[in-house]
Amino acid sequence: MKIALAQINPIVGDLQGNADKILNTCLQAHAAQASLLITPEMSLTGYPVQDWLFRQDFISACGQILRQLAAELPPVTVVIGHPHAENGRLFNAASVIRDGKLIARYYKKYLSVGRVFDEQRYFTAGEVSCTFAHAGLIFGLTIGEDVHQLPYLQTIQQQGAQVLLAMRASPYSVGQHNERLSMAKAASSQIALPAIYINLAGGQDELVFDGASFAVDSRGERTHQFAAFKDMLGIIELNNDQLHKGTKIDLPEQLASIYAALCLGVRDFIGKNGFPGALIGLSGGVDSALVLAIAVDALGCDRVRTVMLPSPYTADISRQDARIMAQNLGVEHIEIPIDTIFAEHRQILSVPLQLLPAIPAPTTEENLQARIRAILLMALSNQSSLLLLNTSNKSETAVGYSTLYGDMAGGFAVLKDVSKTLVYALCHYRNRIAPIIPERILQRPPSAELRPNQTDQDNLPPYPVLDAMIEAYVEQGCSVEEIVAMGYPQSLVQRVIHLIHGSEYKRQQAAPGIRLTRRDFGKSWRFPLTSRFLK
Repeated sequence: MKIALAQINPIVGDLQGNADKILNTCLQAHAAQASLLITPEMSLTGYPVQDWLFRQDFISACGQILRQLAAELPPVTVVIGHPHAENGRLFNAASVIRDGKLIARYYKKYLSVGRVFDEQRYFTAGEVSCTFAHAGLIFGLTIGEDVHQLPYLQTIQQQGAQVLLAMRASPYSVGQHNERLSMAKAASSQIALPAIYINLAGGQDELVFDGASFAVDSRGERTHQFAAFKDMLGIIELNNDQLHKGTKIDLPEQLASIYAALCLGVRDFIGKNGFPGALIGLSGGVDSALVLAIAVDALGCDRVRTVMLPSPYTADISRQDARIMAQNLGVEHIEIPIDTIFAEHRQILSVPLQLLPAIPAPTTEENLQARIRAILLMALSNQSSLLLLNTSNKSETAVGYSTLYGDMAGGFAVLKDVSKTLVYALCHYRNRIAPIIPERILQRPPSAELRPNQTDQDNLPPYPVLDAMIEAYVEQGCSVEEIVAMGYPQSLVQRVIHLIHGSEYKRQQAAPGIRLTRRDFGKSWRFPLTSRFLK
């Protein structure tokens, strides 16, 4: 028999559109002579649905669309993920439909509760396991984390399951696929059952679902590996309860997978929200160069526009490199000097600023330039409906090396979870495909160019040092003492951590951005604005 895997890219709330995708993949599966089709977790609604689940009209619409879809399906048994309400409780459910009729329904038992998801806010945990018969075999259903819970798997095994079906909505983070595979191998070998994993694909706000569905045999050996970062239909053949070895697509290496995740995140955020394209403020620096490369690879050069906004402190080579970068990628590029506007602001503020208390080393004039640029970029975005892509990276976001209502402006922060050192690594990776980023951009010391001869290291530790401390504190959860034990001076560690927490008010007003690590500055980072711990 053949089993089809519908690795689809749904849109949250587009119930009819998602149902159409399921129906189309089911028709393809039927044409490929598959008799069973598995869809990912919450495939009917997209994921995560968040507070739409509190609305009765949404839940009612889900039920209506599911019934409509069931009546339209071809003669294929289909497993569909969706929310389901029963007796005043809401469940993360999977329904098994055959010939338009419900033959089994399962409620997710182990709800996802962690840094990204909070399913206990919405769902009640299921209590009963689920198996169903198809073509002479017994299949055991799991949703999400269920497949990693040995007691549950043993229960399914005792009920006669011969093959596990794992429906997932597991978002991408660096190294996540290897972890999924390792846990799958362990689970299958412990209960001696083959397992088929189907994962969502596509971008949803900050999250990117990487697909990369796969199957392992009863010894835990991988028999199938499907593509990452794309929607597709995969076919798996079984002989009785044994998986035939089949498609095994090589997954991209780490830098390639990060770059692909960023492209998919940009493409889907812009596409699913109906923007005609992207607008980018080019600085002649490395961050905006990388964002431009990602945007063009994601959308095509005809849907991207760039603007250079030089100030009195902008180097000529920055203007040249911005032009070269735009030319290399074939995008329309304009320059709007802000010298006159900046001078007018300085003149207007000269007297009022003298009436205020002075502080050491004020950054008022530096921030003015960033905010002038934001006003002009947002005006261009308003006029064109192009989404302004923010170019700030994780290192800057962490320590507040950015201007609120200035260079933090934008609708989507592409590099929000990309450290400065990773920015350079991704630029070199992209240049290995084709040399589009001028070498001078990669060799010059990074600078905001907001005062004469400025470099980032005037205010910050060298980026390799800063990024290592940010990773240790933010992503790994290390204490001050543990970071000091890594060889960093205690005063520097305390200063960086002070900057991290002191910048919380900026981050809570920042644009959303793509999650790549286990601990980004999005849903997985929740700290109060006012706090005295570690001050």
